[in-house]
Amino acid sequence: MNKIRKYQYTGVALFIVSIAACKPIEVIQRTESKAVPTQFNSTADSSQNSGKLAWDAYFTDTNLQGLINQALQNNQELNIILQEIAQSRNEVTGKKGEYLPTVGAKVGAAVDKVSRYTNIGAMEATTDIVPGKEMPEPVFDLGVGIQAQWETDIWGKLRNATKAQVQRYLASIEGKNFMTTNLIAEIANSYYELLALDNELIVLNENIKIQQNAYLVVNDLKQNARSNKLAVKRFEAQILNTQGLQYAIKQQIVETENRINYLVGRFPQPVARDYNAFDTLIPPLVFTGIPADLLENRPDIKQAAYELAAAKLDIKSAKARFYPSLDLTAGLGFRAFDPTYLIKPEAYLANLVGELTAPLINKRAINAAYSNANARQIQAVYNYEQKILNAYIEVTNQLSKIQNLASSVAIKTNEVNALTESVGIANDLFKYARADYMEVLLTQRDALESKFDLVEKKVSQLKASVSIYKALGGGWDHKDLPPADLKNY
Repeated sequence: MNKIRKYQYTGVALFIVSIAACKPIEVIQRTESKAVPTQFNSTADSSQNSGKLAWDAYFTDTNLQGLINQALQNNQELNIILQEIAQSRNEVTGKKGEYLPTVGAKVGAAVDKVSRYTNIGAMEATTDIVPGKEMPEPVFDLGVGIQAQWETDIWGKLRNATKAQVQRYLASIEGKNFMTTNLIAEIANSYYELLALDNELIVLNENIKIQQNAYLVVNDLKQNARSNKLAVKRFEAQILNTQGLQYAIKQQIVETENRINYLVGRFPQPVARDYNAFDTLIPPLVFTGIPADLLENRPDIKQAAYELAAAKLDIKSAKARFYPSLDLTAGLGFRAFDPTYLIKPEAYLANLVGELTAPLINKRAINAAYSNANARQIQAVYNYEQKILNAYIEVTNQLSKIQNLASSVAIKTNEVNALTESVGIANDLFKYARADYMEVLLTQRDALESKFDLVEKKVSQLKASVSIYKALGGGWDHKDLPPADLKNY
């Protein structure tokens, strides 16, 4: 009896020592900062936020709306992400099952032949099943029953791991939303580029007509000995040069159309659009709201926030590995060496086993996992802060770009009007020998280049309106909410 108590005391002492040895290592953690400036600039209207507008309210062109709607349904990359989200959701279900009891039915059969001259063989020499009769050999072992196992998760290791997976699932949804925002912006930019190319082609055709008229004039003057063959050839070369530019633009149109077709998820085909709509397009008026809105509007920031929450839970889960774990195993069923005995009450058996296990020595793997979890949490903090800083800078840059482009377009429009008028003046002066043909050619070239520059600035202005909408977090459906069965996590 004294020996038994001695062993009990020894076991208790070892357990206490193991508990004392379970203290986690000291690590440095960092808390994220959510402080952002109160406004983007002193003149911004913070009462409204264009980033909260639905994409079909922000982009009013019906052809563009049709392209975006098709892309949201057919874009292969977006559909791939949707399948990744489904996989992440399945991983949540799998993690949740890890901290629930496992129950399974068990049916087994075995046969055993032991030596007569062993302790087991000697004990089986007689049996009380039939007095005086030895156990039959070989001996069958038949059983049927239910077995259950459960890791009680006292310290929340498995539960925190499940919560971390839930956060990563929510982060994957925000990743899809960010992908949606980028997809809409890319389609809108490509669509505006296509309209700009159409406009450049129209400008070229108009200039070719002007140049052809000038060519006819200089040719008539040559016939009347008021000009020479050099001037005629220079005007002819100018026409050919301008005509050659058409094919480069036509190729760009084909490539831009196919880029849109790829984003929409369809094979190459003409993109429906109003060829004359470019001149009438006006960038929408943008309202930025306050910088704090970015924390809710920008999917990439929300994704980083969910990943940060998951990293914090990973630390808790890794920390729990230092503490003892309690595993319970239970069984219930019937077991006998003869099938006819399985239905008898004497064949009934039951067991319940509890095991408390704690790490004692050689905890390097646990320490390393805990340190890595902490490092990932610090990394996630920096990533979250970087996303906020990047979003604020993006909005500020695009606001400045919109203002500067508006002024630049106004000035360039006046320049185009002046040069267009100068083309007619140069032609009239040349007709009456008050200007040479080089002045006419240079004026035509300058007018064409200025018109191209105006198109480029206008399309940059339209793209800036797309970029500010994207920077404010517009494009994804703000009505999307986390699944109802996850709201408790």
